[in-house]
Amino acid sequence: MTATPTTDGRPDEAPGLRYPCGEPPAAGQATEIAPGVLWLRMPLPWALNHINLYALDDGEGWAVVDTSAQTPPALDAWQALLAPGGPLGGRPITRVLATHMHPDHIGLAGWLTRRFGCKLWITRLEYLTCRTLMADTGREPPAEALRFYREAGWGDAALDRYRTRFGGFGKYVHALPDSFVRLADGQRLQVGAHEWQVVVGNGHSPEHACLYCPALEVLISGDQVLPRISSNVSVHPTEPDANPLGDWLASLDKLRRSLPDTPLVCPSHGEPFHGLHARLARLALGHERSLTRLRRSLAERPCRVVDTFGALFARPIDDTSDLLQLATGESLAHLNYLLALGQARRALGADGVHRYTAQA
Repeated sequence: MTATPTTDGRPDEAPGLRYPCGEPPAAGQATEIAPGVLWLRMPLPWALNHINLYALDDGEGWAVVDTSAQTPPALDAWQALLAPGGPLGGRPITRVLATHMHPDHIGLAGWLTRRFGCKLWITRLEYLTCRTLMADTGREPPAEALRFYREAGWGDAALDRYRTRFGGFGKYVHALPDSFVRLADGQRLQVGAHEWQVVVGNGHSPEHACLYCPALEVLISGDQVLPRISSNVSVHPTEPDANPLGDWLASLDKLRRSLPDTPLVCPSHGEPFHGLHARLARLALGHERSLTRLRRSLAERPCRVVDTFGALFARPIDDTSDLLQLATGESLAHLNYLLALGQARRALGADGVHRYTAQA
């Protein structure tokens, strides 16, 4: 999964946004939302049950942005799109651009690039991170990962479930191409008749690429800006002391400063909308409110990571919840943010579990 409800657990209707593009296209169909920009939608097999993809007119064919996860329904939808009389007009895929490396975004990139003999365009950290996670397929979980979750307060039953599920990333990702074309922040790409600018954000994933076309006033935002949910921002066992929430908040500010408020924002989930700056402000405010609640909890008593869920999420999450791993990662992102600011302390107890307290 790539996104969760907002940090207080509720979908955020983001007042002030406008949705001019109507109903989403059905799987295997397409809707033109700007000259030469097609909106596609694919099903996902998770609670977040869809992803938006975009096809850009690239002269003799189409440059596609993101691909969906590798699932039979997504493959069926692609076959319908690519059929001679299909919505893409029988024209080939000229390149695949991936906003980031999560399975719902890159899952069929290898299939498409091999079918059409085209290149994958992606930032370097996203490509390399995806290759690393693919290598975990079928492995036993490392001792460091088990210790990471035990230190967060997980019990034996939750750790056992983690053992059985570890290494599943590759299930939804076709084998990646062995080479790629690097996207970089500030880079300008000519796609058909229009120039697109790469705008990189961080926090949700290592080096997430958004694409902005000033001439069309279109921003393909991926998971960096979503209209009704907040992207998951998590700490993972591979980098337990990371501060992704700091990166995320800095990226929201960067987008506000570097982009106008006028573009049609084309997100990966939800519907295309107007109101970029209002949404950026709302996303930042949601995290600030969560941090306020978290500081209050840490001032009342020492907390394990799992003890902070009540301050950060509206829905109950316990050792049996399917959201336990996501909630743990997001809670640690908020705790590590406070640690970096010197507003919290962490101590490892005799039971091998970290406890956090407020730092004046």
